[in-house]
Amino acid sequence: MSAFPLTLFAALAVAAVAVAGESPAPLPAVTRAAIDASIRRGVDFLVTAQNSNGSWGGPTRTKDLNIYAPLPGAHHAFRAGASGLALSGLLDSADPRPEVLAAIDKAATWIATELPKLRRADPTTTYNVWGHAYGLRAITRLYQREKNPAAKAQWARLAQEQIDLTNRYEDVNGGWGYLDLFDNVTTQKPSGMPTAFMTATVLLAMAEARDVMGVKLDDKIVNHSIASINYQRTPDFSYTYAFSHRMRPRTPINRPAGSLARSQACNACLRVFGEQAVTDEVLTTWAERFLAREGFLSIGRKRPVPHETFFQISGYFYYYGIFYFTESVKLLPKETHAAYAKRLAAILLERQEKDGSWWDYPLYDYHQPYGTGYALMALAWCRDAIPADG
Repeated sequence: MSAFPLTLFAALAVAAVAVAGESPAPLPAVTRAAIDASIRRGVDFLVTAQNSNGSWGGPTRTKDLNIYAPLPGAHHAFRAGASGLALSGLLDSADPRPEVLAAIDKAATWIATELPKLRRADPTTTYNVWGHAYGLRAITRLYQREKNPAAKAQWARLAQEQIDLTNRYEDVNGGWGYLDLFDNVTTQKPSGMPTAFMTATVLLAMAEARDVMGVKLDDKIVNHSIASINYQRTPDFSYTYAFSHRMRPRTPINRPAGSLARSQACNACLRVFGEQAVTDEVLTTWAERFLAREGFLSIGRKRPVPHETFFQISGYFYYYGIFYFTESVKLLPKETHAAYAKRLAAILLERQEKDGSWWDYPLYDYHQPYGTGYALMALAWCRDAIPADG
């Protein structure tokens, strides 16, 4: 055997030992001032990148390999999801500058006008579910911001409508997915590929809306969806990539490394909906694992081919995992938050692009708005969790 393979194997062995030890690499010290400056740069990017109609993103900046997107509905869904995330990031930033408030108002008008029109693109995709979920996140924040009772009631009605629309697309196996390509059976209610992480995304947005606005959830659908997540949960609290994967849970994408970005959302969702198996110990284990292996997850960032790196990780796992790390950790005792916030903020400050954005996968022209929205929501949590003198 040549020297090169031996050297490579040795390097991989060292890396494996480092990961197994769950010891994150040392990160630079983080201050509230540094977080504030980073948030401001991210906000400036979103204000500059906003479309004239108040939305973010579009079907441009294509490449040789593009995500499947049947026209025109898929792009309406992508834009709704990206815009919901970008608007949520702006709102969480609490930036009081007039140009930011104007951008929020324009986005709110777009959300109120366009979300009620959002539907499944065709029988092969339910990308609209992303738009409903992240639109609901934005609506919840708009409701909290609003002072006028009549306007608050309008946002609550829109939120209830989004929940009811989302319920139409619950899969026959429980929960939600975004593709229905594989069984050659077309049904009114999707019967394709529900995923635990998509289901967790929806249910966490619904739970937040319920707790803030008092909207009603369908208990039958909630229970069916929670059961679907549990069907996809393995004993180590990894989650298979999709419902159809549950019969082969040790394929790479379904193992702890492949599930690294998804387990945060799924564990948080089960905990929020009362699953006693998701203890503080489970949340802590996965929080520490995420921080220790973030560099490993980051190998997939910006790669144009989905699932091409180790454990079939895709670039678009990255900022999704970052945001849902905060959703999971906030369920732990409050005295633990500051330490986690400092470690996560150090990562986010390092990953910020020169133009102020964050992005992880080239998705037409939606990747910078959605990545920046996720990052701003996560950084806003970090800022609030770190004491002013910390």
